[in-house]
Formats: sequence, C-alpha cells, structure tokens
Amino acid sequence: MKAEELIKAIGEPMRYRILQQLLLRKHCVRSLSKKMGVTESAISQHLKVMKEAGLVYGEKYGYHTHYYPSREAVDLLADTFKAMQRQSRELKRDSPVCQCEWKEDKSR
Repeated sequence: MKAEELIKAIGEPMRYRILQQLLLRKHCVRSLSKKMGVTESAISQHLKVMKEAGLVYGEKYGYHTHYYPSREAVDLLADTFKAMQRQSRELKRDSPVCQCEWKEDKSR
C-alpha cells in the first residue's frame, strides 16, 4: 500500500464521502447507496477502486458485505499529511528565488 495510491483513491469526491461514512460505522453497498443518493452499481464501482488501493475491506454477513476503512491505510494517510504539514511549516518562505536558472536582469 502506497500513500500515492490511497490519495488517488480518495481524490474523487464521492469516494472521499464514502470514506467519511465508513469512518463513522460499517456500511453495505445498499446502505451507502441510500445515504449518498446514488445507485448501488456506482457505489460498488467506487468501493472496488478503494479496495484495490487498500483503503477499505469487506466482511461477508450472509448475502451482504459490510465495508470498513483499513486502519493501516488511514494511519498511513494521517502520517503522510502530518509530514506534509511539518514540511510546510519548515519551508523557508523568505527565500528570494527558487533553484532554477532565473537571474535578475540588472540592465533595467
């Protein structure tokens, strides 16, 4: 499981909303479909992408599969965003130029 794959999986707004619901409690496809106001087929397709990324997993209960967020995936996302937050705070924003080849034209 890679952070890039997880971020891509939740980069689609509906999948992000599905994850938010799964963080509150487990859901089956039908439950998510009713809650989100989209077809069961659409929910299934989103869950497929999320499962392939390792973001969620399902447990069978009779005819239904209940979906949960992967704790490892959520922890990896949290760690990734915490590291990005730390890097942003440590960024030297007062640096006059970047590292490209830009040079100030002193003839003006």
